[in-house]
Amino acid sequence: MRQRPQLLSLLLAAIAASSSHAEPLIEEVLVTAARQQALLEDLPYASYSVSEESLKQSRTLPESLAGLPGVSVQKTANGHGSPFIRGFTGYRTLALIDGVRYNNSVYRDGPSEYFGLIDGQSLSGLELINGPASVLYGSDAIGGTLNLHSKEPSRFKADGFSATLGQQLHWNSAEHSLRSRTQLDIGRGEDWGLLAGFSYKNFGDIEAADLGKLATSGYQEKSYDFKYLKQLNNHWQLQALYQNLKQDDVWRTHSTVFAKSFAGTSVGNDLHRSKDQQRRFGYVKLIGKPEINWLQRAEITLSNQQWLEFGERQKSNGEWIIESFDSRMSGLDIQLHSQLGAHRFTYGLDIYRDLVDSRRKELDQQGNSFIERIQGPIGDDSRFSQGGIYAQWHYDISDNWQWQLGSRYTWVSAYIGRFEDPSSGNAASYDQDWNNTSSSIKLLWQPISSSWQAWLGISQAFRAPNIADLSRFGKSRSNETEIAALNLAPEHFLTTEAALRWSNLASDSGLMWQLNAFYTDIEDYITSTPTGRIVDGLIEVSKANSSSGFMHGFEASWLWRLNSNWSLKGNSSFVQGEQSLPNFESDQYFSRSMPLSGLLAVQWQVPGHQIELEIRHSAKADHLSPADLEDDERIPPGGTAAYTTINLRSSHKLRQTFLKAKGHWYLDLNNISDEAYRSHGSGINEPGRGISIGIDLSW
Repeated sequence: MRQRPQLLSLLLAAIAASSSHAEPLIEEVLVTAARQQALLEDLPYASYSVSEESLKQSRTLPESLAGLPGVSVQKTANGHGSPFIRGFTGYRTLALIDGVRYNNSVYRDGPSEYFGLIDGQSLSGLELINGPASVLYGSDAIGGTLNLHSKEPSRFKADGFSATLGQQLHWNSAEHSLRSRTQLDIGRGEDWGLLAGFSYKNFGDIEAADLGKLATSGYQEKSYDFKYLKQLNNHWQLQALYQNLKQDDVWRTHSTVFAKSFAGTSVGNDLHRSKDQQRRFGYVKLIGKPEINWLQRAEITLSNQQWLEFGERQKSNGEWIIESFDSRMSGLDIQLHSQLGAHRFTYGLDIYRDLVDSRRKELDQQGNSFIERIQGPIGDDSRFSQGGIYAQWHYDISDNWQWQLGSRYTWVSAYIGRFEDPSSGNAASYDQDWNNTSSSIKLLWQPISSSWQAWLGISQAFRAPNIADLSRFGKSRSNETEIAALNLAPEHFLTTEAALRWSNLASDSGLMWQLNAFYTDIEDYITSTPTGRIVDGLIEVSKANSSSGFMHGFEASWLWRLNSNWSLKGNSSFVQGEQSLPNFESDQYFSRSMPLSGLLAVQWQVPGHQIELEIRHSAKADHLSPADLEDDERIPPGGTAAYTTINLRSSHKLRQTFLKAKGHWYLDLNNISDEAYRSHGSGINEPGRGISIGIDLSW
């Protein structure tokens, strides 16, 4: 695997030398998730999108991804959610907000709650690019890249000065929840615009089928955000964004005595285990077209993000563990787009620096005397820096063929000022650097007059060890406690993927289907490896580059518009992987392997009204890893049972109402068959049968 960067770079150079000229085939619009100037459906990516309307009706951002091809969503707690994209989750999937990196150095390897710290009601939509993207984004972009689009002030494009006030309300019976967003949109057309919003969410305890009310599953969330646009001149626009979200008292119920057994899962023995979290994110971006002939577009972004996490755990003996961390990440992104004849280039650089402090103390049953530990859940006084330069070349070989070539050089540096040395128990420090060159090549076949499209790609990807890998400390899975790991090396991935697409869709009829298949070869994979010790009844583990293996699968989707009123759509996915593990003679499944899953929906719409009946199915998840078999608080013996859910969703346009408000009202029937189920690997069941009512008004 170490030789692949050189071999692939030689292959790219040889192909580039044989190129010939052709004229561009497609009208260009910016697709930020792919950092490419083209229509999303015309690019060699397995790409999917979620609309603003879907985000409004989804309880959390992770839940809005459920049902997308190649994606399963694990929920350790009701307020936490982590998408598995092509078998990878946590720090092997990358999130961006308006193209700015969201992942920081405290991301964990397994399911993490951090996708749940983004308010979906503040977004205008999102794009998911399945598959590796290290060429464009560096470390972490393995399973997929999710780009979230923040809402923009619509008054910026209106005539003269104007203002709009919006109010959204959603109530759900099975979740005992109320969600609210108030939004102000003001501005002067083609000059400036400001959109400001405030969201409040109050979730009660879930009513689950067969189990009844799930204690401690409720929590509260508050957030506010604003986005400002200012047209500086004919060439440049200034953008500024700020988001602030806070969650209070989100319990990891599965590890506590308040959990309820489902299909044979065990009940935890903690008396209390909860988290408070706050995320602050902001950027200033300069975007425009410089007065340079060969430069079509430029973006320069300065960003800053802060995460605060505070956790409380009371063990079965009454003792308390209080731990927290503070992550402050700053970034610089420069992205440039050029076109020279038939050649289109996307290139730039990015630099991010994350400063991390952490704390932990242990108290007696009365909460009086305590022990101050050397570190919190991750190393204290830590720094994590990464930067890279990249270039991607898109070229039309002929009227039918195009290719896309790209390469990136990345450097990563990790410094941990204080962590608890596993051998001595004393304070120690650590400093390490890594670098990587990743490349990709994709070939696209797209005849001008044909309904067919096909592409084939080979892409390298990598992930450097982060602060959580190197210095994590404390309880992780149901029966594990983790200690620091030194001398880790980056992980390496090589993915081959192919796609075939056919479409004759029109506005009122037609059919589209797409099939994607992939195979990812994995080396130097970092896994939690037992040290052979038992601490406080838990298995002690530490990270090591102790695994290699593969991940493969397929994603199929289709849409059939019968006429202007009726349409059918569906998708199915299957992802499976195997890896070598220490102390096992044969290869084992990857943790939380996605079973065969699918969706079928029929939609009826006329002007002002839309109704959709959706059926989702997931087969039994019984391809279990050794860690899955031991995680009996979340995964039932033998695996997570198959389930099928039926949901009915409707949206109706309001006639002009009191005070001349405009908008829509929503009525949903969820889990109509009252299915008792949980998504694979989750620590909590989903709600049973319920009704959801919402209204979206503007003045």
